[in-house]
Amino acid sequence: MKPSQLNKALRAAGSLAMLLLALLIANPAAAQDKTLTLEEALKLGIENSKVLKLSQSRIDQAVSQYQQARDRSLPTGKASFGYNRAQIPANKLNFGEESLSLPTSANAYLGTLSLNQVIFSGNKLKYARQSTNLLTEVARLDAVNDKDQIAYNIIDSYYNLYKVLQSKKVVEQNLATIDAQIKQSQRFFDQGLVTKNDVLRFQLQRSNIELNGIDLENNRRIINYNMNILLGLPETTQLNIAQIVEADRTALPLTSYLDSAMTNRPEFKQLDLRTQVADINIKNIKANTLPTLSASGSAYYVGTSANPLPKSGNYITPISIGLTVGWDFGTLWTNKNKVNEAKLQREEVVINRGITMDNIKNEVNQSYQNYKAALDRIALLQTSINQAQENNRILENKYRSNISSSIDRADAQTLLYQAEINLELAKADAGLAYYTLLKSTGKLNK
Repeated sequence: MKPSQLNKALRAAGSLAMLLLALLIANPAAAQDKTLTLEEALKLGIENSKVLKLSQSRIDQAVSQYQQARDRSLPTGKASFGYNRAQIPANKLNFGEESLSLPTSANAYLGTLSLNQVIFSGNKLKYARQSTNLLTEVARLDAVNDKDQIAYNIIDSYYNLYKVLQSKKVVEQNLATIDAQIKQSQRFFDQGLVTKNDVLRFQLQRSNIELNGIDLENNRRIINYNMNILLGLPETTQLNIAQIVEADRTALPLTSYLDSAMTNRPEFKQLDLRTQVADINIKNIKANTLPTLSASGSAYYVGTSANPLPKSGNYITPISIGLTVGWDFGTLWTNKNKVNEAKLQREEVVINRGITMDNIKNEVNQSYQNYKAALDRIALLQTSINQAQENNRILENKYRSNISSSIDRADAQTLLYQAEINLELAKADAGLAYYTLLKSTGKLNK
């Protein structure tokens, strides 16, 4: 083999090896198809949601604060034991004819043990436990709200992806149909039955459909990526949506959905709990004017021997038990404004409840009207599709018989194409509108 041929062979072998290596590296990261039902998507999204994990952390913190409030009602105790050694270089005192001599050094051990228990403090510890317990329930309801929002985000993404995929199917069907029409018009052109302009019209129609397909594919990639993040899936996963079979749901009267929202929305339960917290806060501030009673017990060990456990006579062990009553009566005239502030805070919670009720009523009504409009749109579009299909069939027969023009034929296909897309989108919009209505009534995850 000549040198030039050998070099070419080596380059070709190297290129082949690099290609195989690239394929081996790329294979693990290759996109993986995954078909999901809505139930599977919800399960994945809720299990992997970082927001819900943060909500659980907040609940744990609230529970910890409640436990701390309970701990404050337990007795407190302290114990200590210390050793001191004193050196006395000048150890003699003269008092005229008498004098006092001290040792040159001394040892001292001092041990203390004390217990204190608050017997009555105006029920402030009780109010602290009740308040933190209620705030724990508020944190749990925050988690319910977060779960509803996560579930709705998943449903919204799921239906949006379904809409795009269904639209892509319609595009593919219409491309197949228009390709057949281009073939037929080209054959008619070759036979002199139609003009070149008629063929170009079909080709232009195909280009417009392809442009629509490009936009749909771009939207699919964006939604697919966002949904992978939402569900905790690898970013390269290609998601497919299982066929959605929408149940024949009849819209109930608006009052039924409003009553459901008043019963199930966590916001109302949270505001009721916050009202109770405000009531307890008022009682807690009023308790500042009440006297307090506490009990204490202390034991001491005082030893003067070098031995920490000396014999009798070298140490003393005084023990004391006592009750303490205290009353800060100055709060009788300094506490009034604090109570008034607490009452104003309670009134603010009550007003917020009324505002929340109005907002939720508006939300339920809007969701209800959107759902009814979506159902009416489906019925109307189904009728328009039947009309478009019949119109397309008639004009196709006329076109084949050279009775109608290619323009009429293309317009009929465009109308049918648009009607098919609109129906698929309307079905998806109705499904999403139904879940939006459920969310507004607080029954999305029930």
